[in-house]
Order: sequence, then structure tokens, then C-alpha cells
Amino acid sequence: MAPLSDHAKGLAITALGILLISPDTLLIRLAAMDVWTLAVWRGVFQAIGITLILTVLYRRRTPEIFRAIGWTGVVLAALFAVNTITFLGAIQNTKVANALVMLATAPLFAAILSRLLLKEHVPRRIWLAIAVAVAGICLIVWEGLGQGTLLGDGLAIFASLVLGAKFTIIRHRRAINMVPAMAISGLFFAAGALAFSSPLAVQSTQMLWVAIMGLAVIAPAITLTTLGPRYIPAAEVGLLTLGETVLGPLWVWLVIHETPTPLALLGGGIVVAALLTNALLAIREQRRLVRNERKAR
Repeated sequence: MAPLSDHAKGLAITALGILLISPDTLLIRLAAMDVWTLAVWRGVFQAIGITLILTVLYRRRTPEIFRAIGWTGVVLAALFAVNTITFLGAIQNTKVANALVMLATAPLFAAILSRLLLKEHVPRRIWLAIAVAVAGICLIVWEGLGQGTLLGDGLAIFASLVLGAKFTIIRHRRAINMVPAMAISGLFFAAGALAFSSPLAVQSTQMLWVAIMGLAVIAPAITLTTLGPRYIPAAEVGLLTLGETVLGPLWVWLVIHETPTPLALLGGGIVVAALLTNALLAIREQRRLVRNERKAR
């Protein structure tokens, strides 16, 4: 069997990360905790989980891997913390549907930033897939759109910009493993949410769900999606993250029987079609490049 190309590795790694994080919405519902207290414990368990993963992979070299991220990694950790806190603030100040649509623009910001700052060519198929996927997400959340506030919508769009910047920085410094920055980020946003939370007023069942979320879902998922931009464009990683908007409600539907609307199902189908079409076109492009390289030899 021929080895996977870097692009195929990136698609597989990122897609697996999105698949792993998809039960996140369900676990948030099961935890039934206020968002700021959830942020504190989620951040703590995210930091613990990612550190455990790195320790298993690198053992005695783990401190070295943390030091290697440098100040760029610290900035990246702060950006992801800001993304998390501003998104939580958006949820508090506007409709969830508004926030989700705003966050769906993250791949667009990643594409623009990659083009402007990294001079990286963004294929036409990615721009088209972003447009189609955002339209699908608008259908998913259509009934909840509107009636937001300027503050909440502004926070959501800022969170989207910061997320796009995160993927762009990882792509720029792809020679360095930036996964340790995501462990540090967990501590950053836990500290940022602490003043608004009640971390000790948590029942044992709630803590169990948050521990599962942080250790078994968030930690491996963020590890994989942070590795993704080392192999594929930041815009493409951002595009794949939209799959969580589709898969998350499906878990809620299957487990606690919250039935999605026909519009949501249609929108989900459109998003999945956009993601699959982009992936298939990308694979075809890679195969064409390999054939051309072989002919050139």
C-alpha cells in the first residue's frame, strides 16, 4: 500500500478530531452546568488530558516538547483561550443560532489570513465549499436566527476571527508541534472564567460528565485538530471543523431524543455534501499531482 500523502494525512487527522469532538454538545447537556463553571472544569481537564497524551507519546521528552513551542505557543494558547471565552460570552448575550452562524465564518477568516499573511494559495474548491457549508449552517439554525444583541453578535464574530488566526499561526509554525499550547490554553481560559463561576458547587454526576468531556473527548480531539494545519491549509482545517455543527445535534437526537427540524436535516445534508465534495476533489488533485510527478521523471 502506498504511503499517505501529507494532504491525505491532514484530512484524516482533522476529520478524526472532528468525529471525536462531536459528542461535546451532548455531554454539555448531560453535565447541566452553567457555562462559566463548565469552562473552568473543561479547561482544567483539557490541560490534564492533553498533558497525559503528550506524556504517553514523548515520555521523558515531554518538558522539552512544551519548551519548544516558545513565545509563539504562548500567544497561540492565549488566542485559543480568548476564542473560548468570547464564544461563551456570545452565548450569554445573543441567540445560540446567531453565535453558531458567526462561528461558521472561521474558515473564511482562516482563508483570508492565510492568503494575506502566509501568501498561501487557497484553492477555489475551498472558497466554494466554505460558502456552501455556511449556507447549510444557516438552514440548520434558521428558526433561531435573529433577536440577538450587537454585543453578543460582535463577540461571536470576534471568536470566529480568533479561531481562524489560531489555525493560521499553527500552519505558519507547522515545523513545531503546537499541541502543548492547547494544554496551556485550557489553564488560561479556566483562569479567565473563574471569576464568573462556582467551581465548588458541582455535583459528582456533573463532574463525571465534565471529566469524560475533557479527558476522552476534548483532549484527543484538540490534539488532532491542532496537528491538522501542519499538513493541510488552515482554511481547510477550519472548513472541516464545521462538521461538528452537523454531528453534534445528531448525538443529542440519538441519546436524549431532541428531534431536529426538517430544515436542520436539510442544512446538515448540505454541509456534509460540501465537506465530502471538497475532500474528494482534494484527493483527486493529489492523485493528479502524483501522476504528473511520475511522468516528469
